Amino acid sequence: MSLLKLRKFAQVTLPADLRKKFNLTEGDFLEAEAVEKGILLKPVTVVERENAWNQVFKSMENVNDRKPKPKQSVKKQEEEIAKMVKSFKKHHA
Repeated sequence: MSLLKLRKFAQVTLPADLRKKFNLTEGDFLEAEAVEKGILLKPVTVVERENAWNQVFKSMENVNDRKPKPKQSVKKQEEEIAKMVKSFKKHHA
């Protein structure tokens, strides 16, 4: 267990062994959470929103539609749907 001292402006210094164990360097972010027995500090990764969206769009380029191709043309599908709608309206009017 490591002992930390609260310094000016509420700053704390993590002991070197903990920084090494969790690969923490200056400028890294930690999330502070109140838990039943005290304060839990967890390392987090912060990504700029624009960069995150760029990664999402880049990943989407590798997504392929693998569903089976319809046996009917789009026009035939629309005609069949129109017939079904007319029939429904005729029987439920």
